[in-house]
Amino acid sequence: WRTRTVTAFNDPIRGDAVAALGDVTGATTLKRLRDEMMAHPDGKRVLIDRPIVSKDTIPVEEFMQEGKRILAEDPNVVASINGHLHGNKMQADDITFGQAYGIFLASHDYDPDERAEVRYVEDEELAYVMLRYRQCHDYWHALTGLPPTVLGELGLKWLELFQTGLPIAALSSTVGSLRLNAAERRILTDQYLPWAHEQSSGMTTGLMNVYYENEFDTPLADLRARINIQPAPKV
Repeated sequence: WRTRTVTAFNDPIRGDAVAALGDVTGATTLKRLRDEMMAHPDGKRVLIDRPIVSKDTIPVEEFMQEGKRILAEDPNVVASINGHLHGNKMQADDITFGQAYGIFLASHDYDPDERAEVRYVEDEELAYVMLRYRQCHDYWHALTGLPPTVLGELGLKWLELFQTGLPIAALSSTVGSLRLNAAERRILTDQYLPWAHEQSSGMTTGLMNVYYENEFDTPLADLRARINIQPAPKV
């Protein structure tokens, strides 16, 4: 794992290396996250059920096909459901969380099965907490409207850092910013970072305590309102 550590510092967007480093640096934080989940009814149910995000456990293909259908009918849907285009025929009230997730997967041709496994966390329950953190990443893209660009990923990593305190989120959000040009750094520091801090501070439910698989049929606007999170600002 030492080689992966060096690679992660050199390229904090590199998923496999960052995942390996995350496994070996977050034990104390994982215990705290586990305790926080156990103290929340939905978080506790997640720990009991241990849902897995994969093509074998959720209807990924159906979500993607539905996402493609919606995108074909309304190419502006991503902007409108994230509050960046008013007056469009589809808004966040008209889209379920599952549809928003499908739109994200279809827009970027993502495969949830590609998330790295947890290899270096010995405690089974803590290993699941780390896995859950990784596998919820695309859910959080759909929830926040952040794109999977370097800048968008860093905005999400700052939100993850404020929410979880995981060292790997700190690495990605801080070292990763060094890859940005001056204009991108201004967007990160002036818009995404304050947004991430404000959202994390005001949430009524932590991101790790949402049982997302039970929310696929929930209108996106309703889920955001219940968690008390606003989509990321337009940049």
